[in-house]
Amino acid sequence: MNKGRLEAFSDGVLAIIITIMVLDLRPPHSGELAALKPIIPNFVSYALSFTYVGIYWSNHHHLFQAVKGVNGKILLANLHLLFWLSMTPFATAWLGQAGLTTWPVAL
Repeated sequence: MNKGRLEAFSDGVLAIIITIMVLDLRPPHSGELAALKPIIPNFVSYALSFTYVGIYWSNHHHLFQAVKGVNGKILLANLHLLFWLSMTPFATAWLGQAGLTTWPVAL
């Protein structure tokens, strides 16, 4: 496999992760600005998670600039990374709902 296919797959997975995170943001039913106040924790959690995933995407891109070829070990390592990053929407939703409690923050 060439590195371009692995980069494209990883980019797709990261795009889906961000899409799932943003789908958890529900708009308020009211058109008033004050209606946004209850969803501030969810938005902050989303913004932090988006930044986290974005940093991983950027680092992944820079790392693959140095890669000349892909073997089985690299594929497995990349899948391992993508698996744990795919848990980000869950952690984001939990943090947004539970607030700054110990386990959601740790996750």
